Amino acid sequence: MDEQLRTHYYKAKAEQALNVIEELYSDKKRFTIKSVSRDRGEIFVESNSSPKLSIVATCISVKPFEIAVDFTVSTDNLSLTGIYSQLRQQVTRAYDTLNQSFTYTGSGKNA
Repeated sequence: MDEQLRTHYYKAKAEQALNVIEELYSDKKRFTIKSVSRDRGEIFVESNSSPKLSIVATCISVKPFEIAVDFTVSTDNLSLTGIYSQLRQQVTRAYDTLNQSFTYTGSGKNA
């Protein structure tokens, strides 16, 4: 399994991470934020470019001041050369942004 795609854990509050993720996808030319559910810790986003991507970011508290962040990225588009690299790139970019904002404590833990 690709370690960079596993759930990432950070020293932060879920609300803080949701704000960073919302800012990450606030570029209206590239993305449309379809819904934000702060009580469930989820943001649903669609890309405005090709391939059309659906992105769900989930942030949950696992301990006081520690959160788990997970991204699910999918598309209905087919490609002869495959779409995996584009989906993977979307997730790794999002985690890179979070890594700059919060202290990363690991990935794929058994919380």
